Amino acid sequence: MENRNLSPFHLFAIIFLILLLGYHFLFAPSDNFPIGKIINIEEGTNLRNVSLKLKQEHIIRSRLAFEAFIIIYDAEKHLIPADYLFDIREPVYEVAKRISKGERHLPPIAVTIPEGYDISDITNVFVAKLPNFNKDKFILEAKSKEGYLFPDTYFFFTTDNEENVIKSMSENFQKKIASVQNEIYFSGKTAKEIIIMASIIEKEAKGSTDRKLISGILWKRLAIDMPFQVDAAPETYRKRGLPENPIANPGMEAILAAIHPENSVYLYYLHDIKGNIHYAKTFAEHKVNKLKYLK
Repeated sequence: MENRNLSPFHLFAIIFLILLLGYHFLFAPSDNFPIGKIINIEEGTNLRNVSLKLKQEHIIRSRLAFEAFIIIYDAEKHLIPADYLFDIREPVYEVAKRISKGERHLPPIAVTIPEGYDISDITNVFVAKLPNFNKDKFILEAKSKEGYLFPDTYFFFTTDNEENVIKSMSENFQKKIASVQNEIYFSGKTAKEIIIMASIIEKEAKGSTDRKLISGILWKRLAIDMPFQVDAAPETYRKRGLPENPIANPGMEAILAAIHPENSVYLYYLHDIKGNIHYAKTFAEHKVNKLKYLK
């Protein structure tokens, strides 16, 4: 009778073929892997829906393998919602690792908010930068935070929204203001008064050279109960004293100028069309400057 037992070589070849096919169909990148594709994993999406989406987009071959690796990575209930760029062909275990750790492969979006921007200005910047930024919600939630959203360069992801913006800018403000808390205390002013004055200085000054002098002039007006009357805050022409709230979001130089004003003999100032500042001791001198420099 003929011996039909497989030789060790043939047995090895069969096992090798099974493993090769298993790897190919379960783990290897898809043949039509869409290099350059951006896949969005939405907030609250469950593992089954994520694996289905990745399968339909040809990112993975096997949903079973993907879900198994997610469970191995202990991320079944902690999938990180984001936009993911698949810039190279990746095996399923690498795809699972990236989504479990939030490795987007997308550079964050840099957003710069200049000193002195108000809520309206900030809104316009983010509307153009973040696709998920809701203008109306931001204005509604941020209107009470005018003055307390620190101007700076921020880095956001494409999935970030107005809540992320407010949180980042507010936390940055708290960090910055904490560094000068003692200086504010010894200035004899409240933190709110300092921020209101700084927001006005940010609008009234034309650079770092005149911030402290303008600060000294404006604090002096308040001290002698002179009408505040600054163009940046029209309400100061109708009633005395500081505005009730900040008119914009000041940077650190304006905040420091409000804390440390420079004393002078002046009560008035104006900027000519070139941005140069001209000071005056009296209203009569100020009127002469207006005629001379504001033609």
